[in-house]
Amino acid sequence: MVRYRPEGLEDTFSAESDTPDAPVAVPSIGFVGWLRWMWRQLTSMRVALLLLMLLAVAAVPGTMFPQRAQDETKVATYLADHATSGPWLDRLGFFDVYASVWFSAIYILLFVSLVGCILPRTKVHFTAMRGRPPRTPRRFTRFPAQGEGVSSDEPETVVRAAAAVLRRPWLPLWPRYRVDVRDEGSGTWSVSGERGYLRESGNLLFHLALVGLLISVATGQLLHYRGQAIVVQGNGFANSVVKYDTFEQGTAFDPETLEPFTMQLDDFESRFDPTTLHPRDFTAHVTLAEPGKDPVKKTIKVNHPLDVDGAKVYLQGNGYAPDIEVRDASGKVAGGGETPFLPQNPQYTSRGVVKVPSVSGDQDQIGIVGYLLPTARQVDDTTWQSIYPQPGNPLLVLTVWHGNLGLDTGVPQNVYELDESRMKQSVDANGDPVTLYVKLGETVDLPDGLGTLTFKGLPRFVALDLRYDPSLTFVLVFAVLAFLGLATSLFAPRRRIWVRAASDGGRTVVTAAGLARGDDVGLQPELDRILAATLPDDPENTPDKPATTQETP
Repeated sequence: MVRYRPEGLEDTFSAESDTPDAPVAVPSIGFVGWLRWMWRQLTSMRVALLLLMLLAVAAVPGTMFPQRAQDETKVATYLADHATSGPWLDRLGFFDVYASVWFSAIYILLFVSLVGCILPRTKVHFTAMRGRPPRTPRRFTRFPAQGEGVSSDEPETVVRAAAAVLRRPWLPLWPRYRVDVRDEGSGTWSVSGERGYLRESGNLLFHLALVGLLISVATGQLLHYRGQAIVVQGNGFANSVVKYDTFEQGTAFDPETLEPFTMQLDDFESRFDPTTLHPRDFTAHVTLAEPGKDPVKKTIKVNHPLDVDGAKVYLQGNGYAPDIEVRDASGKVAGGGETPFLPQNPQYTSRGVVKVPSVSGDQDQIGIVGYLLPTARQVDDTTWQSIYPQPGNPLLVLTVWHGNLGLDTGVPQNVYELDESRMKQSVDANGDPVTLYVKLGETVDLPDGLGTLTFKGLPRFVALDLRYDPSLTFVLVFAVLAFLGLATSLFAPRRRIWVRAASDGGRTVVTAAGLARGDDVGLQPELDRILAATLPDDPENTPDKPATTQETP
């Protein structure tokens, strides 16, 4: 088959060979080319969205598995209960998800992708903002918004009046439109107006705020710390890692930087609705002592934390800590003390555990599990219940265990749970568990000759939560900026308006057109407003001769 090629046409890829089966030489992109291709893929919006979705999926294991930063005990329990899968999950970082290598890699890639996407767009955007609006098209017939009118003024005067209307600011020093007036010759003048770059500015602001959020959250995770402590009335605690019941910190936090203040709980006040028993107010009265300062009295309320050295101390919870003294069979004080019982219902029926490991001789260790009823009322011979959260008639309802508490196994235990695997419950002659009912100030004998128990007092306790995160202010600022940027990018209209004025038989014919990006129901009214402001009192534009018309393309 003979192929036709016009004379004089030179083709670099076909000049040397006219055979139809000649191989085409494809240039190699090389190592640098592959790097450039990978960079373009990484900084594309598609990959950024994919990484954002992948980051959300990668965070799911952090909610499914216990995390060391929050609860080391639960992690140890999980590893003990899952001897096969637990170690593998630990190696893969599923118990420390947010500090794992793979989560950090996704986080960093998302950050790089956003930055690489934003910087070129920002450069293009600022270049476009400094450019001139597009030239006025020759014909307006196919534009979605159109208008016309006549004037007795000169074309240049009309066009400059239209430019002034377009440029009229809606904020101080912020014009509505960028305009460009041109002389098209033959007595014809035109003005081009463009607005809507604020839409792209809002889009860029949104993405820059996302980058700021990523940096702020990462900084907070590195430098934050949080500690929880239960403080019994009359006692206190020092701001030291070893003094907290639980403590978590960022990887870059130095415990030596903790401010060595002390805090003592002087009193605790609570008020409840007498009908519904709903809490009305909780107030902890504390004495705060900071280095180099005199001790000061402070109060902590719910949602009104105490600010100490940039850290906030929140009132997280409260309850009762019965003062219990346990003596073993030899009469020696073996354990007890002020033991927090955790509230279980609005009447403050509270559950607690007393562990007594320091017994004399070969006697079994003692475990006591039971409930505190702040205002007890007897229902029948064996049933009591609390009817009010305030201490009106406090009563302890306890069961007793004896054996090995398992405190020497090396596995951390929850202080509010009793490991019954090596314990035996005390029962009566009928085989029923022995239940002790102890009122405030009473002493009772423990079953099986284990000793005695005395209910000495009923102080209150508070659960304090101390948090320090230097990024919170920045997170708030960037979140607000992201919201403003997103709202601007969604609602700021992108419009172009053109007005042309030409001489025609001693009068000036004015035509106008408008174009918007996407559907814009406000485009035609905007064009009508501009023409009405440009030709306000011209006798040619009477009510029975409208100044504007609208055509559908």
